Amino acid sequence: MKQKPMILTIFGTRPEAVKMAPLVKVIDASGDFVPKVCITAQHRQMLDQVLEIFQITPDYDLDIMKTRQTLSGITKKALEGLEGVIEKLRPDMILVHGDTTTTFAASLAAFYSKVPVGHVEAGLRTYDKYSPFPEEMNRKLTSSIAELHFAPTQANYQNLIREGISPESIHITGNTVIDALRTTISENYEFEDALLRRMDFSQKRLIAVTAHRRENLGKPLENIFHALRRIVDRYPDVEIVYPVHLNPAVQEPARAILGDIERVHLIDPIQVQDMHNLMSRAYLVLTDSGGLQEEAPSLGKPVLVARNETERPEAVQAGTVKVIGTESERVFAETSLLLDDSREYEKMAKSINPYGDGHASERILEALRFWFGFTSKRPESFQMQKDK
Repeated sequence: MKQKPMILTIFGTRPEAVKMAPLVKVIDASGDFVPKVCITAQHRQMLDQVLEIFQITPDYDLDIMKTRQTLSGITKKALEGLEGVIEKLRPDMILVHGDTTTTFAASLAAFYSKVPVGHVEAGLRTYDKYSPFPEEMNRKLTSSIAELHFAPTQANYQNLIREGISPESIHITGNTVIDALRTTISENYEFEDALLRRMDFSQKRLIAVTAHRRENLGKPLENIFHALRRIVDRYPDVEIVYPVHLNPAVQEPARAILGDIERVHLIDPIQVQDMHNLMSRAYLVLTDSGGLQEEAPSLGKPVLVARNETERPEAVQAGTVKVIGTESERVFAETSLLLDDSREYEKMAKSINPYGDGHASERILEALRFWFGFTSKRPESFQMQKDK
């Protein structure tokens, strides 16, 4: 009897873990493969929270996170650690996700060991190699190595085609984060964070904020915070909840500019279920994150993106996301528009989901089964939902 192919899934950060967890579960439940999981723990505490929520126990934990770690340090430790794991296991396929330094290092380690790579969330591009940094180049370099490309959307597929990737190696699957939301969001959810447990979401218009990207450190972040301060001063029914990233370059300006305002709640980073359920109860989301641009539209929440570009244009085209940059005056004006103009708000809050239907992991599983010869039928592509 032929041995089942081994699939090694590698990730290192909380966003990767959220998006890979549903896929790990689906592969495990299929019985077609020998599943293995390795984490670099490029992020530690926040990653562990996701593993606990989804009840995933890694087979290998490199535990590389250090205080004030550098990109070169992460790359070196991940590459050396993963080389040992890959040589020991000799998997038939390695799955990586998205755009992190772990993703690039894992792809490079797989290439050195001549193990094929499947890239989940492939094909996202801004075409500016320094924004987002280093994510844009991590994606492109991983695409150069990967054998299989799991593109969430048709636009991601087209990006890969323009770069000379064979269409036979690309599968349009939707985004696995929508699969995760089916697990994490509940109408009767009880928050773990004490402040969120006490909040009356029915009495206030809540703005959920995340802001921490490298390219926004310094003046751009300060601009965002000054705009938020003006918003709270102007609108007495608005409250802001901002889980502040642990990076001192984020913590220090956030607390200096926003720390003394009663209706701005600067809280510690929250686990993924709290974040998803916070967004589902928010009036709008203001973020420089990539993942929230995918999650919030599926919840019918307008998203203002405090960046100068996005590698996720589908929701911009659908009208549920707007890229507003980091200039203080514009952040203030665009947020005020949604608070003042109900028609503008409703235009953005329509429940259209360009990123998935909750079955991306199943499509990826079928693509893996097709690639390994379990089936001769190529899986059908995900098609974006139309306006409801």
